[in-house]
Amino acid sequence: MSSSLAISSSSLRLTHVFPTNGNAILFNAISSCRISSLKSPSLNSIFIRIPYGSFKKASFFTSSMPFSPVMEWQDCTAKMEIDVPASVAYKCYSDREAIPNWMPFISSVQVLEDKPDLSRWSLKYKAFGRDIEYSWLARNMQPIPNQKIHWRSLEGLPNRGAVRFYPKGPSSCLIELTVSYEVPQLLAPVASALQPFLESLLKSGLDRFAKFAKSSGSTR
Repeated sequence: MSSSLAISSSSLRLTHVFPTNGNAILFNAISSCRISSLKSPSLNSIFIRIPYGSFKKASFFTSSMPFSPVMEWQDCTAKMEIDVPASVAYKCYSDREAIPNWMPFISSVQVLEDKPDLSRWSLKYKAFGRDIEYSWLARNMQPIPNQKIHWRSLEGLPNRGAVRFYPKGPSSCLIELTVSYEVPQLLAPVASALQPFLESLLKSGLDRFAKFAKSSGSTR
């Protein structure tokens, strides 16, 4: 099987644009192509017969630019209804430095004194036969009082997330915690198991938070 492309007799470049998956590619003439003896006087052109498979698809997209692999991102979500008002749950979760009290894999959170919207986080946990340790600097985005807290990392482990509070009555609410993160290279081999594992930790954390918030609300 072969493809025929036309070029001008006075040009060294192929003038035929060959479409591939909706993208037009202009091929340069290649010395290995065989020029046939057929000629078209009316078009004043010659035809180059290119054997099928002479071009490899990968060569079209080869670039001299450095290649940066796209790391995999995962989203984890946990929900739980707790027996405290949304306003109490919101106030408790707003205390970022208290988060290690209920989130099992967060070892410390330190709010920067001169920039209270920024905080340094440390993660330490043993899982998958590894001692896992990561840190990052996070910025708290503009919250919606009693409804939403959200953040994103600025450096360190890439992650972002949100906690949403839905009133279910005068003394209860539904909490929805979503965390998105870039799978670290160290954990890439277990990426498929990482998501359900982390979701179970988030649920465990919300269970502990329910007790923390209820205890905190009863003392206010």
